[in-house]
Amino acid sequence: MSTILLIEDDTSLFQEIKEQLASWDYAVYGVYDFGDIMQDFTSLKPDLVIIDIQLPKYDGFHWCRMIRTHSNVPIIFLSSRDHPTDMVMSMQLGADDYVQKPFHFDVLIAKIQAILRRTYDYNNEQVELRTWNNATIDYAKNTVTNEQGTIELTKNESYILKCLTERKNEVVSREEIIQKLWDDERFISDNTLTVNVNRLRKRLGELGLSGFIETKVGQGYQAKEATYPYD
Repeated sequence: MSTILLIEDDTSLFQEIKEQLASWDYAVYGVYDFGDIMQDFTSLKPDLVIIDIQLPKYDGFHWCRMIRTHSNVPIIFLSSRDHPTDMVMSMQLGADDYVQKPFHFDVLIAKIQAILRRTYDYNNEQVELRTWNNATIDYAKNTVTNEQGTIELTKNESYILKCLTERKNEVVSREEIIQKLWDDERFISDNTLTVNVNRLRKRLGELGLSGFIETKVGQGYQAKEATYPYD
């Protein structure tokens, strides 16, 4: 049974989501103090976090930042706000998905199932280390290491990089990445992939590797593999 921390201050909505998720065998917990959510997060160690943007004291973006300093646990945002910048901000902070209120519960459960499956089933696979442009990618730990240091990726970033480096120097279409990453492209926006790829490039830039992920306009993305004199 997967454990979900639901950070929602609307009591009736919290109870409705909790009851619905319980029918799918998820254990759902709330928070006791909206001013110290990290205490509940640390003690519960959830498998997934669902968080509203508009909360008492501090907003969901603040708590997403706090969680990301400690953990790469999957995070889904819930919000009644429909401004595109909210979705972009959530992705930039490391969220895995964004659901706008009001929502159909079938959509929410599909997103939860897909995220948990790709996060935990994927991590339980026997994944070999991969070398790419003199960097070592550890897909089990979601890290990339070269002589400049080590960076830690989110699950989405790591899986996008996996999709691309499995086919080095080939163009992988946006549709293929979306389908692999989210299982059903109907439940995800094209813009979300763009945000995730841009965030991946930014992280790889810390190791001098951002230029090796190329956008092929109208086609998709390509992970270039450089040829070194000593290869």
